[in-house]
Amino acid sequence: MERSVEFPPPVGPDWVDEILLAGHPSDVCLRLPDTVDRATLRRLVTGAQDRLAAAGLRRGGAAALRLPPSLTYVVNLLAVWRLGAQAVLLDHRLTDFEVDRAVERLHPQVMVSVRKAGGGALRVFVDVEETVTPLGDRPAGTDHAVVQLSSGSTGPSKVIGRTAADLVAEIHRYTRIDGVPRRGERIILLPSMVHVLGLVGGLMYGLHAGVELVPPQRLSGDAIVAAIAAQDTPATVLGVPFHIGLLASTTPPGPLPQFVRMTTGGELVPRATAEAVVDRFGITLGNMYGMTEVGVIGTDLYGRHRPAIDPAPGLAVREVDGELWVSCPASPYIGLTDPTRWSDGWLHTRDAGVVDPQTGLVTIKGRLDSQVSVGGLKVDLTEVEATVAALPGVAAAVVVYDHGITAYVQPAGPLTEAAVEDALAERLAGYKRPKALHLLDQLPRTTTGKLVREPSVLRGAAS
Repeated sequence: MERSVEFPPPVGPDWVDEILLAGHPSDVCLRLPDTVDRATLRRLVTGAQDRLAAAGLRRGGAAALRLPPSLTYVVNLLAVWRLGAQAVLLDHRLTDFEVDRAVERLHPQVMVSVRKAGGGALRVFVDVEETVTPLGDRPAGTDHAVVQLSSGSTGPSKVIGRTAADLVAEIHRYTRIDGVPRRGERIILLPSMVHVLGLVGGLMYGLHAGVELVPPQRLSGDAIVAAIAAQDTPATVLGVPFHIGLLASTTPPGPLPQFVRMTTGGELVPRATAEAVVDRFGITLGNMYGMTEVGVIGTDLYGRHRPAIDPAPGLAVREVDGELWVSCPASPYIGLTDPTRWSDGWLHTRDAGVVDPQTGLVTIKGRLDSQVSVGGLKVDLTEVEATVAALPGVAAAVVVYDHGITAYVQPAGPLTEAAVEDALAERLAGYKRPKALHLLDQLPRTTTGKLVREPSVLRGAAS
């Protein structure tokens, strides 16, 4: 069963003012914890436009933003778009080598980076003074409004571009999803706004819908709870499974009736962790599935269909030979890329899944390459990983095929390899069990909090 495909709506040159900055001047849009209203945000964006233009940014050009999550990042991003330029988003945690490669490939006219920062490493939003560096006068190579690098959880990053019309269409999809925060409510924003969940699902949707964006002071369970408790209005925590782990180990100081929901993107949350958070806080735990290439693809914000999701309004999702395809009018990739990733209006997700022909619900089975053959028998690494992750004493796990089934385990406390092997012997057939097992104090994660699945990186961490 496929849903109807809606192509991106026409977008005029003033889309930033109409979609993101509209509203009453006194409306609060950010709490950092000091409030930023729309009049203040407009004033700051106008000032940033002047600085960017003075440094050489022109309509049709590109600006690279290498900034941590901050008011400075938000202001410069909106200023770039308001000038009619392309924003190249570079995670501030990238190395100079990675940034130099991106600049050589994408030719931004200016680079906005950190001159001075304060606030500490665990701050979700930091205080930043920026510097704007002219780089050249070459126009952007494409008409995309934003260029992002994929998280690279399964290999090298891809360069992905999205047009203003595509971004606006995704914002409109969010407005039609049952269970998203509405005007007068708050989003406790945890994901990085350099990546798609925090960028569109947090920042852009929040600005458009009149939802207050509230990053906690620090990246800790206690700080998240404090941000929820700071106001009486309904609050939704937006994050990834890593953030659920923070809350699962936090005891609330008392009732939090304003905490209505937590919504996560990324990999599936282990059942035990999900149940721990729901029991502790009495909330609804929702799930989202999406990709940098197209944004939100499906949701289950009420936890009714777990692990299945409902396709986002306006998107079609189909199953082709066990792979999920998503409607996408044009290729989102910039430069050389695998031609099998997009064709004829469909993005090939490389995720295995099933679409229910009656309800249209989508169940994601894991990466398509998670199916391996062991002695002529098929093994689903997703099943093995879920089994390992659900064991007592396991905080997180990654299972890959690297000259045999190999498991990397992050303990939640005292744990031995023998204990893991004994527990798996009761739960998995012999041919499914890992042939190699590594306990790591901390599993490698991408900048978005996803577990890294690249075997070479995992081997390096284990060594």
